[in-house]
Amino acid sequence: MFRKVNVKKSILFFLVGSAGFLASCKKNSTEPDSDSSTPVVEKNTLQTPTSNRDYLTRDSIFLYAKQTYFWNVGMPDYDTFNPRKYANDDQVLAALAALPSTGGKDKYSFIDNGAVAGQLGGVSGDYGFSANYDANNLLRVKSVYATSPAALAGLKRGYQITRVNGRTTLRTSQSDIDNLNDGIFGSNPSISMTVVKPDGTSQDLVINRGSYNINPILYSNTYTVAAKKIGYIVFNSFTTNSVPLLDAAFAKFTTDGITELVVDLRYNGGGSVATSEAFTNLIAPASQNGKVMYTTYWTKTMQDKQATILQNQKFYQTGSDGVRRMFSFYDYDYQPTAQGGNLEVFAKRGSLNGLTRVYFLVAGGTASASELLINNLKPVMDVKLIGRKTYGKPVGFFSLRIDKKDLYIPQFQTKNQSGFGDYFDGMAVDKDVVDDLTKDFGDPSEKLLAQALNYSATGAFTSYLKESTLSSTSGVSRQVIDSNNEKLDHEFKGMIETRKLKLK
Repeated sequence: MFRKVNVKKSILFFLVGSAGFLASCKKNSTEPDSDSSTPVVEKNTLQTPTSNRDYLTRDSIFLYAKQTYFWNVGMPDYDTFNPRKYANDDQVLAALAALPSTGGKDKYSFIDNGAVAGQLGGVSGDYGFSANYDANNLLRVKSVYATSPAALAGLKRGYQITRVNGRTTLRTSQSDIDNLNDGIFGSNPSISMTVVKPDGTSQDLVINRGSYNINPILYSNTYTVAAKKIGYIVFNSFTTNSVPLLDAAFAKFTTDGITELVVDLRYNGGGSVATSEAFTNLIAPASQNGKVMYTTYWTKTMQDKQATILQNQKFYQTGSDGVRRMFSFYDYDYQPTAQGGNLEVFAKRGSLNGLTRVYFLVAGGTASASELLINNLKPVMDVKLIGRKTYGKPVGFFSLRIDKKDLYIPQFQTKNQSGFGDYFDGMAVDKDVVDDLTKDFGDPSEKLLAQALNYSATGAFTSYLKESTLSSTSGVSRQVIDSNNEKLDHEFKGMIETRKLKLK
């Protein structure tokens, strides 16, 4: 899970334990040119020269969107939109998202100070944990990264958080909400908390922000169910450094002889497209080798070589002749073909073959590269989804550098082997189960994992009512709890193009 920083606000718009990344996500451009800040001026506009950098940034947001935005068909011209009339960058993006051309689908665009681009390599500088409200409206730790400051302080999944920076975790006022957002998700150097452990004992903790290496595999294990071996892996973010870690985990699964696999993506908001591809190839059967995995459909103006504004996004790359030259994003091929580098095929990775079924544990925060992984496998394997409907993000982007900021607006959509990719409203689950924050990862009685293990043993999910309809003992409705968690959802959700695309 990545941290998304809004450059106009002090609150971090994503989860506490976000994975940090070091590599740039500019399509593997290793040495970007100097910051691009001056927009391309549209012909016959009322755009007036200015040295105001805020105005220039707002101009650039609109002009890049005009040529590369996934919903750019039918966008107004510069004069009609007038980006300089908005008070800040976020208002420009909100106005773009509200255009009729989007159909209300854009809940993805943002601009930040380079934090996301700096996080893609697997190093973070936060507390290293995340939290959510459980079915009884109690704030609990939902994940902790090993070696993080939170882990070193002894914080564990399932601990109830009763106080943050001296105040309770009740959400009875905007002041309470602001305290949680600022304390847990803000940029403060430290956080003080009171937690209650599963044995009922209370502990006061002070956690200092610090740098640590991320291992997005939070847990893995192999279970024996009715003489079958079932693998289980909790994968928290698609960092670019995680492929060797996945290789090692799957090598262990191969040695264990698993025939079914449970992949826990319930808190995974996405990340690197290349990592999602590698994960897909670790799971997919070798019989799919050479067959279409998915196709990337870029904005038509990009496909038609009309997105000339991308000439401002420059980088150096060594060609096949060994000569290092300057290129721009305009020089890439955006055609949805194998020749254009936008039709991916299966290429089996590792030695694990013959999986009969894969279960995905998902939630409302499961998005982007996580959904790409699921969608890639649905046409070629028996896939079961357990949990809550996913976020719904079949579109992705690369960063556009504007001055000292990075703009992320959707520029492409992916569709699987069957040509399906329209899950903007999320992916429906086969078994609706509310997240169980009271149990640690790997506990066979944890509700989502238990459903997968039961299905493996019996061929059916348990017969009790949908977990989402069950009332909580706190007397607070499921809808209110879900609303509380939405307000605590500060996770980055993105599918970042990190493959090495082909030059035209």
